[in-house]
Amino acid sequence: MEASDTTAASAARAEAAGVGSDPSADEGRWLNPREREVWLALRHLLWSLQPAVDRQLQRDSGLSGPEYSVLATLSEDPQGMVRSGTAAQMLGWGRSRLSHLLRRMEAKGLIARSCSPDDGRGQDIALTPTGQSVIVAAAPGHVDFVRKVVFDPLTPEQQDALREACHRISTAIESSGSCEPVCEGADSDCGEGPTA
Repeated sequence: MEASDTTAASAARAEAAGVGSDPSADEGRWLNPREREVWLALRHLLWSLQPAVDRQLQRDSGLSGPEYSVLATLSEDPQGMVRSGTAAQMLGWGRSRLSHLLRRMEAKGLIARSCSPDDGRGQDIALTPTGQSVIVAAAPGHVDFVRKVVFDPLTPEQQDALREACHRISTAIESSGSCEPVCEGADSDCGEGPTA
């Protein structure tokens, strides 16, 4: 298929999907065939990796992927305690998403929340003994899974290229302004007190 045919076919598909009906939108930067293949491969990876991670964690330790990520973040701190805003930044999550997850994790006895003694507007998240036991038990199987699906299929050079690509894409996402803001101010739920 010639380039003009590809452009026409893309425009026809876009029009059928309700995209590009505005004449000014026809100037969009359509994906060429190689870019489309890369995008579809990346999309497939994104849509399949997280459910696979969640299935492995749920099956082996009863944790969701986000719960594991929070426990791992806390376990890597020498005191097993992190400010909620710092945790949100480290995980790349918005404050609201983290707050809802922390309530559920606190109810399970995995973490404890308290107002920060340094700043009453913020919260400290601490790993409980139960949370520590859970992450210690879950980590070996999870690391083995990650090694099998991410590292074993790739050469060291491919791993380096993947890391670089991830950094570049993450930077572009952050620069686009599409990320949920992470803040630690008046919207803090510190005043709510611990949840049951």
